[in-house]
Parts: sequence; structure tokens; C-alpha cells
Amino acid sequence: MKGFIYAVLMVINILSLIYMIGITITYFLQLLYSGKALGEYVKYLRFSDYRRYIDSGNMIPVSLIVPAYNEEATVTETVKNLLKLNYPEYEIIVVNDGSKDGTLPLLIERFGMVAIEQPYKRSVEAKPIRAVYRTPQYANLIVVDKDNGGKADALNAGINFSRYPVVVSMDADSVLEKEALVRIVTPFLQDNTVVAVGGVVRIANGCVIEDGEIKEIRLPRTVLGKLQTVEYLRSFFTGRIGAASMGMLLIISGAFGAFRKDAVIAVGGYTPHCIGEDMELVVKLHRYLRNEGKPYRIDFLPDPICWTQPPENIRDLYKQRKRWQIGLINVLMRHRDMAFNAKYGKAGVLMLPYYWIFEFIGPIFETMGYFVIPLSWWLGIISWKFTLLFFLLVVMVGLILSLGAIMQESYAMRKFPKIGQILTLAVFAFLDNFGFRQFNTMIRFIGCLKYRSGKNTWGSMKRERFATEKK
Repeated sequence: MKGFIYAVLMVINILSLIYMIGITITYFLQLLYSGKALGEYVKYLRFSDYRRYIDSGNMIPVSLIVPAYNEEATVTETVKNLLKLNYPEYEIIVVNDGSKDGTLPLLIERFGMVAIEQPYKRSVEAKPIRAVYRTPQYANLIVVDKDNGGKADALNAGINFSRYPVVVSMDADSVLEKEALVRIVTPFLQDNTVVAVGGVVRIANGCVIEDGEIKEIRLPRTVLGKLQTVEYLRSFFTGRIGAASMGMLLIISGAFGAFRKDAVIAVGGYTPHCIGEDMELVVKLHRYLRNEGKPYRIDFLPDPICWTQPPENIRDLYKQRKRWQIGLINVLMRHRDMAFNAKYGKAGVLMLPYYWIFEFIGPIFETMGYFVIPLSWWLGIISWKFTLLFFLLVVMVGLILSLGAIMQESYAMRKFPKIGQILTLAVFAFLDNFGFRQFNTMIRFIGCLKYRSGKNTWGSMKRERFATEKK
């Protein structure tokens, strides 16, 4: 029996080493590709003036869709922010998804909304509409009140009421930079095969926001906020940009993304009762367009900035990350036939297997390693030198990736221009490896265990997410 236990532990240790080598190679490839893409994008910015598009009559009109459930704490500020965007023609569609708080009364009062009769085309399925409101103050603002159906359903309702060929989805607690729409729509103008474009999402905690505008960019005051800032930079400036540059981006954040409306309608819109509705839509686009044999591109830009409010305590962070993992598994299971399938190109052969191995199975394996490797050292199966080297390798890889993302942001975007901010981020890039990363891995492991019983209603998710922000 003792020999069997030793053999099992040795196999797990070997697999851990293979896993670590595999994920290291994958991450460094992403870092290299994202660095190359950022370099090309910076050159493009130097020789182009995107601001000339702001007053151009040739810009594609845009429909901004803002799903809202119990958002009385943030929705009016969000709408005020959107009304000030620099863009020639756009509409704002706020979809009140059966809120139980003062979201709808606040919108009606603050913007002088009145109920109207407005016909609409039911292009995708959505819950029944209760009422539609407009205001003489702002011709491009519309509020749609509907039965509760979840975030995906609310987005579908917004698509049904939208008038324009590009739809932009965003969260009701987010703040867009004034030129965000110009930047995120530009790829649609430059290439008619573009069907979706994602933009960077950043953390607003600590920033000075006045009257719906970012007046001064600051780092979050809390340790958790700073750690998440590093994490977001690593995710967007390494993962998303790298994947997009290789033509296999599978996630466009629900907080800010632009889509060609006809493509979204062709795949049936957002999938109701799906926690990972943002990833689900992008994967559906890959599936549909590959099946149809149509040329397409899904792009990601480093600078159409959206600022959002992340969790500020461990309890809310735990709930958020567990939902993310359950949503990821949900999408992978729905589209499991695409993985390792050459019919779906690089997305099927490379990116979906990456998510299966490193994002779904990886947290299970990595969590086991946190216990198996120390146990193996204690039993004398591996030496303390191997244990120490393995730990140092993990720290080194995480640190290089985080510092690489920080350097790329500093080179390309310079949103944190002060040297003190860069040094602070570098310190937290190091500290990230001593507790925060392991905590996130174990949350994702729990998410895997809770997949079957995971909640999939938007109402419960939103209550958890904003419980702290409203205090």
C-alpha cells in the first residue's frame, strides 16, 4: 500500500512539472505575440489621427446597450457618462430587467422620461416588454422596461430595439472614456470582415470620478484592489491581446464589447440563462462563421478604455471568481465538440483546448499540487531542492508575466504615468505570487466542484456583486 501511495505521488509530481512547463510556454507565447501586436498598434497610432473620425459623417452609427438590474446606485451616473461621449451618431438603450429597487423611477425622474408606444422588430428572443420611455431632453436615450430574464435576455431586448448596425454592450456600473466609441468602431471601418471588437477593462477604484467622467487616474487604495489591477493588466495586455493577434480570441468582456448586429442576430443573440454569456456569444460567432465558410475577424484593442468597479472584499471576490469559473465550464461544455476540431480553425485546435487544459482542468491539478508537493517532500519522495526550485519557477513565471504586462501598458498606453504608480504595481506583481494567486486557483477549483449546482440567474449574481459597492 505504501509503495502504491509513493507511486501515485510520484506520477502527480511528474505531471505537475509537465503542466508547469506547458503553461509556461503558453504564457510566454502569449506575451511575445501581445508585445508584437502592441508594437504594431503604437506605430499605427503614430501615423494616424483617429480623432478626425469624431465629426466624420462616414462613421457607423452605434447602439449602446446597458442592461440594468437593481442598479439605482450607479445607473444615472453611467447614463450621464454615456451622454457625453465624443461620437457623431449613437443611441443609448438602457434595459431595465425587472429591477426591484429604484432603478426605473430614478431614470424617469432624472432624465424626464415619458412612456411612449414604440414598435420594434423581434429579431431575437426576449422576455415581454412592459413599457418604453423616451425624453425630449435627449433624443438618443431610450429606456426599455421588461420582465426579469437575466443579463443575456436584457441584452437581447436591447438588440431588438436597436436601430444601428453595430451594437456595443456594457455594464451599468461602468464608465467609458470619451473617445472609447471612436476607437472601438474604427476596426469595423477598416475591415468589413470584422464581426466583434473587445476593449480593455480597467479598475476604477481609487480614481477621481466627477459627473460621470474620469478626472484623475489613481491606483486603488486597498491591497486587494492593487492586486486586481495587476491581474487585469496581465489578463488584457497578455492574454486577450495575444489571443486576438493569433486570430483565436474567445472572450470579449461583457463590460465593454462591440458587435456587428447582423452577425449576433444570425447566431440567435445572447444565450439566456448562461452565466458566461459574453464568452458564449464569441464562441457561437466562431462556430457559425466557420460552418458558413465566411471570412471573419474578431479583434481586440488595448485602448478603448472602460473603467469598472471590481469586488473590494474577499467574500465578494470569492463569489465573482466562482461564477466566472462556472460560466467558463458552462461554455466549454456547450461547445465541447469544437475542441481539437480542425473544422473550427485555430480557435478549435488551439484556444479551446487551452481553456480545457489550463483553465478548466488546470485549477484542479494546480490545487492538488499545493498539497501533494509538500507532502512528497515530507515523505522523502522529492528533495527539498526540487520543492524549492519548483516554487521559485512558479514565482518567476508569474512575476515575469505580470511585469511584462505592466511594461507593455507603460510603453503603449501610459495610463499610469507616475513612476511611483509603476513601482507600486511592480511590488504587487511580486506579492501576487504569495497568496492571491493560490487563493484564485482554489476558488476556481471550488467553481469546478460547484458547477452542477451553480446559480445561473442574473438577479442573484448582481445582488452578490454589488452588495459591497452600495454600502
